Amino acid sequence: MRSWLRRATFRSRVTMLVAAAVGLSVAFAVLVSYFVVSRELYNQVDRQLSSDVTVATTFSRGGRFDAGQAQAVVSHINRGDILQIVSSAGLIYPTPGTVLPNTTVLPVSNADRQAAANGNAVYGTTAVNGVTYRTYTAGSTLLAPDGTPLAIQVAHPVTDILHTQRDLRLVLLLVGLTGVAVAIGLGYAVARVTIRPVERLTGAAEHVAATQDLDATINDAGKDELGRLAQAFNAMLAALRGSRSQQAQLVSDAGHELRTPLTSLRTNIEVLLRTRDLPEADRSELLGDVRAQLEELTNLIGDIVELARQEETQPEPTEIRLDALVEHAVERARRRALSVTFDVTLDRGSVRAQPALLERAVLNVLDNAAKWSPPGGRVQVSLQRSDHWTLDVRDNGPGIAPSDLSRIFDRFYRAETARSLPGSGLGLAIVAQVVASHGGAVTPILPRDGGTLMRVELPIVQESEADQEQPGGHLRDTRVGDVPSLDETVPSASTR
Repeated sequence: MRSWLRRATFRSRVTMLVAAAVGLSVAFAVLVSYFVVSRELYNQVDRQLSSDVTVATTFSRGGRFDAGQAQAVVSHINRGDILQIVSSAGLIYPTPGTVLPNTTVLPVSNADRQAAANGNAVYGTTAVNGVTYRTYTAGSTLLAPDGTPLAIQVAHPVTDILHTQRDLRLVLLLVGLTGVAVAIGLGYAVARVTIRPVERLTGAAEHVAATQDLDATINDAGKDELGRLAQAFNAMLAALRGSRSQQAQLVSDAGHELRTPLTSLRTNIEVLLRTRDLPEADRSELLGDVRAQLEELTNLIGDIVELARQEETQPEPTEIRLDALVEHAVERARRRALSVTFDVTLDRGSVRAQPALLERAVLNVLDNAAKWSPPGGRVQVSLQRSDHWTLDVRDNGPGIAPSDLSRIFDRFYRAETARSLPGSGLGLAIVAQVVASHGGAVTPILPRDGGTLMRVELPIVQESEADQEQPGGHLRDTRVGDVPSLDETVPSASTR
């Protein structure tokens, strides 16, 4: 049964469940109706028999009950009922023939004898000559000639009730079967209405799988669970459309950015190959251009690969020392920008992060600041810990134009003043993407006295180091080897 349910369609299971629920309700109602009606029919007979005993009791005088009184009682009780006097010894008074000719004699049970002996009352059922009777035996004050206690017993044939019960069973059986049939029909209708949104969702999913058309949507106007499922499906398709659009845009932008250095590189190489007697000064200049173009191409390819890696599934973040990571990135930035001085102030503490990605983002911010600092300039690096981490990197360069603030984190965007400088326009885009994936935010700030301040905010964790210092203390013993880093040969990118 369980395996069949697993193989059955969802519509079949819904139909079965609805039919079973309605069918059980109809069956319960039928059974209750049958027992209520049967009980009421027998209650009517019991009230009639109790009335017969009351009439018989009024005719008993002085503890005696003779044949004349029996004749009078029989003429006053309900027509068709049987009257007899039962002793505790099981005898019947008066005997048949002395009460009424051809009177049916009912058998006396142990319960009837106990009723005569104890003076209580008892109902029963008995059958004589194929006829079923409902009996009522009630103790009385009558005594037999030998002093044995007597009880008055009356009986009523219940053949009509049995016929009524038989007809009622047949009618209720037909009603029950009709109810089950209606339940199956209702279950099928409910299943069709219920499954229709799921079928639309299935059709849309199959259409997307077959055609790769991410523009397909389904109606999600409903507010129920199926409506929420449709909304979730549409949201998933929208996310996939966005991802595909970003991938297409990345490929298009990368192709556009690669075209210029490749064209220039090809031109210079062709000149070197065709011109054998090129003057040494011109040849050196061309080789310098080729070397610069190769560096630019290497930077661009590295940045594109980095962006592509971030789209992939990344390993779970681990708890690392943020101050050590920042100091390691500063050391790398110093080696790249020998003419720039870095003033570093670091609070000690930890963060949950992917070390290589986060170090790449910090290094990009540092390289960007060093790039825009004049020779002999200073870059101020401050890592502070409060309810969150705040990393401020400030340069004393020309600053960012207000019109460029909203676009500096866009991929391949380069400000007018930066187009003549090396760079791919991906550095700050990588920073924004990495910081966002770590639950943080990066914000550009334009100080009043010039320059640019890049503020990176990250959530903190409770450090596991036993020797951590209070917030505000400066790090003096950070070891560079504590933090994994990117390969030193991979260049960072800048945006401005």
